[in-house]
Amino acid sequence: MTISEATKLSPARPVSVRPLIWIGAVTTGTVVTNLFAPQILVGLMSRSLDMTALQAGLISTLTLLGYALGLLLLVPLVDLVENKRLILRTLACAIVAAVGTAMAPTPLILLAATFVLGASCAAIQMVVPLVASMVPPERRGQAIGDVMSGLMIGILLSRPMASLIADSWNWRGYYLTSAVLMTVLGCALARYLPTLQPPTKVSYGAMLRSFPRLLREEPVLRVRSWTAALVMASFTAFWAAVALRLPDAPFKLDAKGIALFALIGVAGAAATPIAGRWGDRGFARPLLIVSHLLIVGALALCAWAGMIESRITALTLLGVGAVLLDFGITTDQTLGRRAVNLLQPEARGRINGLFVALFFIGGAVGAAAASVAWSYGGWTAVCAVAATFGVLGFITDIATKTGSE
Repeated sequence: MTISEATKLSPARPVSVRPLIWIGAVTTGTVVTNLFAPQILVGLMSRSLDMTALQAGLISTLTLLGYALGLLLLVPLVDLVENKRLILRTLACAIVAAVGTAMAPTPLILLAATFVLGASCAAIQMVVPLVASMVPPERRGQAIGDVMSGLMIGILLSRPMASLIADSWNWRGYYLTSAVLMTVLGCALARYLPTLQPPTKVSYGAMLRSFPRLLREEPVLRVRSWTAALVMASFTAFWAAVALRLPDAPFKLDAKGIALFALIGVAGAAATPIAGRWGDRGFARPLLIVSHLLIVGALALCAWAGMIESRITALTLLGVGAVLLDFGITTDQTLGRRAVNLLQPEARGRINGLFVALFFIGGAVGAAAASVAWSYGGWTAVCAVAATFGVLGFITDIATKTGSE
């Protein structure tokens, strides 16, 4: 299938959409692993460079802070700069930063490299809206769902993949592997990405100042960012605490067992193309309601699993709960992406940057909430807090239809 004019922002030549979607999915899934791998590698990295506890804690923090700034400062450039060139240059920066991280001889250089790597990972959010702009609005949900499945698989695989590579080689080997994979993908993107010149004539400063206006003018952006932030809070709360719970009874998993358990969550990525297709058919609202109820039910199942004496039964229930949780979360995320990508085409970079930055804040809130809940009430409290975010999403569904068409 070729499309020469999907939106007002037309590519310079006809585009074969299916290869573009596949490459977009693989690219986002590969690049995003750099954001979450440090969470599992931080111990190895800090010991090899004799880092202080403060420096070690900054590894993940600076990576994610760099990503947040990239969302707000780099992604809006897709509304101003030719998209293909911008994506390739940003990805090139990520490759250099990954090599710099792998070769870092001192803690200071390592922290600087991880910050740049995090910021350069914003290329992910440049690829997703570009792919979405290549298909008609009535098929946009399906395209976004397909690309998002790669993104979610990358997020869920990042920790176990980093752990396995580090066990076989070392933590530096992970970043070198990432640099090689991103180089290969860069070559594929250079061949298949269409050139797309946005018509925006405003200055970069004016674009950044337009963020508050977009939030005021676009209720769909506000509502869908809100529920996306809520489900991301549930996601990070669960996965931040489950590694602390799994070594204890009744689960009794070692480090490799925990890494293998994390692979279970990949099954949740199957929800993304399904949600995208059903959203295109007009079922977004019931799907959103089901997704938020699914999150609540899944976390109740996970809490119950921690109370059962049988190891096999407990692991089975926890595994089913994890899959259902990821199904609910990815459904909301996919439908939210679909909704915001149907908004102002001339502002798609800023809209996507805002959307991701806001649900990224939700993820940070979820991690902090899980830490507090674990300290005061253990696993059951974590599940209760994570489920509360799902309840708030359900209340939003009942209170408004905005962005659920």
